[in-house]
Amino acid sequence: MGQWLERNIVEPGKLPLLLALAAFVLTFVITRVITRLIRAGKGPFGNIKAGDVHVHHVVPGVILVVAGGFGALAGEGRGLGAALSAVVFGVGAGLVLDEFALILHLDDVYWTEAGRKSVEMVVLTAALVGLLLAGFVPFGVNDLSPEELHNRAGVAGSVGVNFLFALIALSKGKARIALFGVVVPAVALIGALRLARPDSPWAKRFYRNRPRARAKAVLRAYHHDRRWSGPRRAVQDWIGGKPDPAPPRPLEHR
Repeated sequence: MGQWLERNIVEPGKLPLLLALAAFVLTFVITRVITRLIRAGKGPFGNIKAGDVHVHHVVPGVILVVAGGFGALAGEGRGLGAALSAVVFGVGAGLVLDEFALILHLDDVYWTEAGRKSVEMVVLTAALVGLLLAGFVPFGVNDLSPEELHNRAGVAGSVGVNFLFALIALSKGKARIALFGVVVPAVALIGALRLARPDSPWAKRFYRNRPRARAKAVLRAYHHDRRWSGPRRAVQDWIGGKPDPAPPRPLEHR
């Protein structure tokens, strides 16, 4: 284990990235445990307030991200300073992305259905950083031979093609596939070749006069969502806690 860590993490200079990922995941886990205890009314924890203002943990998170980011830029990329900056950045990123849904909606949706976006963003971020630690390089540069890496035109062409695949997958409504496809080009290629989701920009543009393709896209999206929405929600509930039930909608008087 020690030899693997030295050869694959320390020597390539990935130790700060590993420390940042560990701090990021650990911070998210601890934060969710504390917030779930506060929600259940257990333990000594409580919400932080400045007068009547509820100070969300995204606030210290932003401060730590800024401090860690500038600290990393000021350092030389190695040594104790780089490691400390990476940990500070990871802690801050964990606090910020745990309340990603609040930033997205500009509202306190932490325990609502919309708050699931925070859990999804944390999982995606951790997975992508894990791929970078495993040796994957964005846009497939890691797949090039040493001779191709010396050819700037070849590198630019490979980056351009893989970026195009990721962009097509994104336009087809496959944001997760596009995101992972930036790091793993084969994933972006699959997303670019598969049928678009019916509400995506690609479907609205290219399926407009193709009723069979549009109907097939609707049917495939229905079956996909029916198959995976339940397991995905169960995993999100296990990681981040189950959202509060939506309040009943008031009856309309006619």
